[in-house]
Amino acid sequence: MIAGLIQNPDLASDREGPFVDLQVHTTASDGALSPSAVLDAAAVAELSAIAITDHDTVDGLPEAIKAGALVGVRVVTGVELSTNFEKDEMHLLGLHMTDLNVMSEALAALRIGRIGRSEQMVATLNRAGIPVTMEAVLRHADGGAVGRPHLARAMVDGGWVREFREAFDKWIGFGKPAYVAKEEFAVADAIELVHRAGGIAVWAHPGELATLPRVTRLAALGLDAVEVLHPSQPPFVQHKILQIVEDLKLLPSGGSDWHGTSEGFRRLGGQMVPLKWLTRQEEVVAERQSAAR
Repeated sequence: MIAGLIQNPDLASDREGPFVDLQVHTTASDGALSPSAVLDAAAVAELSAIAITDHDTVDGLPEAIKAGALVGVRVVTGVELSTNFEKDEMHLLGLHMTDLNVMSEALAALRIGRIGRSEQMVATLNRAGIPVTMEAVLRHADGGAVGRPHLARAMVDGGWVREFREAFDKWIGFGKPAYVAKEEFAVADAIELVHRAGGIAVWAHPGELATLPRVTRLAALGLDAVEVLHPSQPPFVQHKILQIVEDLKLLPSGGSDWHGTSEGFRRLGGQMVPLKWLTRQEEVVAERQSAAR
């Protein structure tokens, strides 16, 4: 259990099972496992529900929903969008979307841009003496939305880096020699898109950027929730974010940000996100749907 949250007795009941995981990735974007395999893993982890939140695509959701029905794990429709707010990159999750066509159509151009971004990074690496090819990157993407993890895996395969993390730390991480920023939505546009698709907008893994003034300004733009539980956020940060969420009457969320690999500190279900938080999100979605009728 996470000590920073358990210290508050009002939250103790929230940290009892069953649990959910509201940020998970598949091969539809940059995850290592297919949607079906992710649902199999969720069943083994004894999760009640998971949100499939692939980057800039909802293509993995139909397979995930079918697989979830077979293994008894509920699938929350989701997506992860790259946005910017006040000069900082910001990741926004859309959860509980009811009109996937709205989201899919808006993301089509962005997915093309992700290929162009990868091509630029490959060209930079080639000039630096690393002969990785775009064909190798696309093989790892296997038809999904192309991202830096696919490039990192191609670099490992070629022997130009020893491990996945080294590719980011030395070459393609933010500020590194081959890094290329990706095309992003303005946060107001991303929030509006999530709402048009019938979902709620969640600030993903905000860390220390989640101050009360900043979250207040985002709430004024329509932000619905903030990711309290995430493996990158230590207990004191989680506690601070939860207090902000409660003060502003927003919704809490949380997830492992699992990409299906054994590398790093992310583990499916490891954040112990309470089912109660998912229920609260679903109640808000239902209220909005009822009011729109």
